[in-house]
Amino acid sequence: MRKHIVAGNWKMNNGLSQTQNLITELKSQTKTSDAEVMIAPAFTNLWNAFESLRQDDIEVIAQNMHFAEDGAYTGEVSAGMLKSIGITTVILGHSERREYFNETDEALAKKVDAVLANGMRTIFCFGEELADRKAGNEEAVVESQIKNALFHLEADAFKSIVLAYEPVWAIGTGETATPEQAQDMHAFIRKTLADKYGAEVADNVSILYGGSVKPGNAQEIFSKPDVDGGLIGGASLKAEDFFAIVNAF
Repeated sequence: MRKHIVAGNWKMNNGLSQTQNLITELKSQTKTSDAEVMIAPAFTNLWNAFESLRQDDIEVIAQNMHFAEDGAYTGEVSAGMLKSIGITTVILGHSERREYFNETDEALAKKVDAVLANGMRTIFCFGEELADRKAGNEEAVVESQIKNALFHLEADAFKSIVLAYEPVWAIGTGETATPEQAQDMHAFIRKTLADKYGAEVADNVSILYGGSVKPGNAQEIFSKPDVDGGLIGGASLKAEDFFAIVNAF
């Protein structure tokens, strides 16, 4: 049975003292849902966060990694390096990585392979932009991103993969995605998986929504049958807001 998951992507925010303060605030919150909770601090704060939360029910995850295990890749971090400090889950393919760092489906396929080779788990992100949505190409774009990066894998690999749909067109554009639009796309994603790997695999993959989930809309979004949680940006930087989303299940 697939899990409910709420993951906070802190992006390029919070130095060491801010990270420690926010973790202290998170630890003071009360969880009343069955959701698995994750936070993704900056690379520089992963070890501190991991140590601070070692005894708590909050997993510390990474925001990105390189596909190579080691070598002349200045500024990069490998799956093995993350694993060596206790990190076993990593976000891949975030819309900002695709847009600002030109990450391709082909490169992401290599990153996914590296995650799996290291016995780790990934939250794999994808989604269409505004031009795609306006042209009615949203399903084709999402299907292509999933197939190009993931469909070389065996079915068993999806036990270590969480999917995260990001409607890029509805993030910071003034456009609004409705819970119904989220459900429609999540149902399409699950059908795409089922067509390739069968209903059992598709039904057991958690699909998160990454379209500006907030305390005020989380319960309605999470009530949709194919929405299994959220990849949370700005709201994850405030402990009370983040746990209001966690507890929306």
